[in-house]
Order: sequence, then structure tokens, then C-alpha cells
Amino acid sequence: MTTTVRAGAADAGPALPSAGDYRALVRRRLLWLAAGVAAFLMLTVADIASGPSMLGIPDVVQALLSPSRASSMTRIIVFDIRLPVTCMAILVGMALGMAGAHMQTILGNPLASPYTLGFSAAAGFGAALVILTGLSLPFLPWLSIPLAAFAMCLVAGVVVYCFARMQGMSPEIMVLAGIATLFMFQAAQSLVQYLAAPEILQAIVFWLFGSLVRASWSNVPIVAAVVAISTVAVLPSLWQLTALRLGGARAAAIGVNVEALRIRIFVVVALLTSGAVAFVGTIGFVGLVAPHIARMTVGEDQRLLLPMAALAGADIMLAASVLSKVVSPGAIVPIGIVTAVIGVPFLFFLILRGQRRNW
Repeated sequence: MTTTVRAGAADAGPALPSAGDYRALVRRRLLWLAAGVAAFLMLTVADIASGPSMLGIPDVVQALLSPSRASSMTRIIVFDIRLPVTCMAILVGMALGMAGAHMQTILGNPLASPYTLGFSAAAGFGAALVILTGLSLPFLPWLSIPLAAFAMCLVAGVVVYCFARMQGMSPEIMVLAGIATLFMFQAAQSLVQYLAAPEILQAIVFWLFGSLVRASWSNVPIVAAVVAISTVAVLPSLWQLTALRLGGARAAAIGVNVEALRIRIFVVVALLTSGAVAFVGTIGFVGLVAPHIARMTVGEDQRLLLPMAALAGADIMLAASVLSKVVSPGAIVPIGIVTAVIGVPFLFFLILRGQRRNW
């Protein structure tokens, strides 16, 4: 009789995790989230402190916490010159990190990101076209390039959506449509560069490299509003996105309207991407790398994955901003180059680690 009971217990399969194991897992993930916040705070201070006129860390902290005690020169450098750049780096990193997490979730593809599926290329083409033609808004000329980038990014989203809709909105078709859109807008960028005069070509290439030097207190609130609206729009769908990681069929079986969810999140991704690159240019790899960092640390629960992806994106952008200022003293390397330098080795690391088995 004892043997029979043991055999039955053995046939029951692996034991389910206990409540204590689950609480330990949640604590470990929350610790990773806290580590991301700590890295965020340290990198924020480091980014503000770095630059042509180096500031001490204590001076930066004092200026941020108690501006009245800081010297007038320190206040001007921190609040008027460097803080807008730092805030823009944070917002762009958060936007791209969340956009990449959304795309990888709805498409079930580890290589999906705003950059690899053509959204960033479309924004770059819009900006290059305005620089080439000299078109300008009559009352807000400084918004001409950002609005063109924003519009072309939305055009790319519509193109991908229309092709995917004709073929049933499957993840495979959406990925293929995104890759086709990427090559289409890259070809359009090349044509614009070919037609541009040398001095205009220099401005186009500088924008396509990606740079934070255009950040100011006039455009930071716009990007902040885009990030806030996109985040609020996704909050009611967090459990549906988590269910979608189990597969489209399983998610549909528990009541998720998979096609409607993909369309809604696709619109949010287009908004996040266009808002992120409209003022800083093309930034690659952040939307690809940040979601993988989040997934490795906090898992697939969207309640933790999205905040961690936003933190990871902000941390990558801040680290890249610091490196862009210290790698060549007296000059600022375009941040798009730095993010590529950071992103490529990490992508090789994911390949060597065998990350594909998780998909």
C-alpha cells in the first residue's frame, strides 16, 4: 500500500511552488526594481555633474536639494543647461524601453523594437525631408522638424497596420511589414541625403545620429506628456499583455481580444516612438536592449516588466549621455553612436546566453 501511494504521488508531477516561494520571488523582483531606481538616481547625478565644466557631486546634490545654498553659476549650469538634457535622456529612455517591451510582447519576437521595425527610420526620414526642403511652421518654426518626425512615424505605423490587417494581424505578418517599412524609409533617407547639398547633408546626418543637444525646457514637457498619456492608456491592459505572453490562443481562451489589444498597443508604440525621437533624432538599441534587461530581472508580469523596462531604458540613456561627454573631452559624441556601442555587445551577450529558448 505504501508503494502504491508513493507511485501515485510521483505520477502527480512536480509540486507547485509554495506561498513562501512565491513571496521570495516577489521580494527578489522588487529588489531588482529597487536596484534599478538606485542606478537611476546615481546616473542622474553623474549626468548632471559631467560636462565641459565639471561639477562636483556634492555641488550637484546641493543645487538639486537646496538651490538657495548653491552659487549662482552652479544653479545656471545645473538648471538651465544640464537638467533639461538629463530630463530628456530620462524621458526618451523610458519611452523607448516601454515601446520595445510592448512590441516584443504583442509580436512575441525578441528582436522587435521601434528601431528594427522601421518607426525610428520613418521619423528620421521626416526630419531629413524638412531639413532638405527648409519647410517651416509660420509661428512655431522650432517645432517643424519634431512634427515632421512625429507625422512620418505615425505614417509608418499606419503602413504596418494596413498590411498586417489585410493578412489577419498575425505577429509574423506584422514583423515582416515592419522590416519592409524599415528598408523603405532607410532608402528614402538615402535619397534625401543624396539630393542634399554638403552643408545640409551635415545637418541631416547629425540629426540621424541622435543627439540630446536640442533638449530644452520648451520641448521636455511635450515628451513628458507623451510618455504620461501612453502609460495611462496601457494601465488597464496590463493583465491582458501578461496573458498574451502565454500565446495568442491561450490569451483568447481566457477572454482577451487579441487583435484589438495588438491594434491598441501598436498605436501606443507609435506614439511613444515618435515622441521619443522627435526632438533627439534616431536612437537605436535602447528599445531592443532595455526590455531584455527587464525580463531577465523581473520576469513577464507586466506590472513589474513595464516599470523595469522604463527604468532600464532611462539608465541606458543616462549612461550613454555620460559616456558621450567624457569619451572626447571638449566635444559631445552623438548619443545614438554611444547607444549602438553599448547595445551591440549586449545583443551578442543575449545570443551567447541562449535567450531564444525563452521565446
